[in-house]
Amino acid sequence: MGVTPGAVSQWVKAYRRDGPHALKAKAHPGPTPKLSKPQIERLQKLLLQGATHNGFATELWTLARIVAVIRKHFAVTYDPSGVWHLLQRMGWSCPKPERRARERDEQAIAAWYKKDLPRIRKRPPKR
Repeated sequence: MGVTPGAVSQWVKAYRRDGPHALKAKAHPGPTPKLSKPQIERLQKLLLQGATHNGFATELWTLARIVAVIRKHFAVTYDPSGVWHLLQRMGWSCPKPERRARERDEQAIAAWYKKDLPRIRKRPPKR
């Protein structure tokens, strides 16, 4: 099985002490969260109120701004990467920018496709 004799010895000791149940795989709990579920729900409400409501000049949420809100309201320090993971667990995602300009003129684009594009695509005459 590719394990050390020490590991086998621990398994035997656990089996003798607690029976076959002791040999079942166990999930590792990981670190305890810095914010409780009620605190995360409160954070979500704060974020939904907007950045300007939380004292920032614009409505743009950045990880650094969210770190500041968490520190101010919960007295907990997070790294920006930790806030990123927290937001993902909350079901939030980073909004993707639109690929089209707001000033886009659909009529001008259609006219260009109809008039100029065929002229550009024309091949030079054969020699």
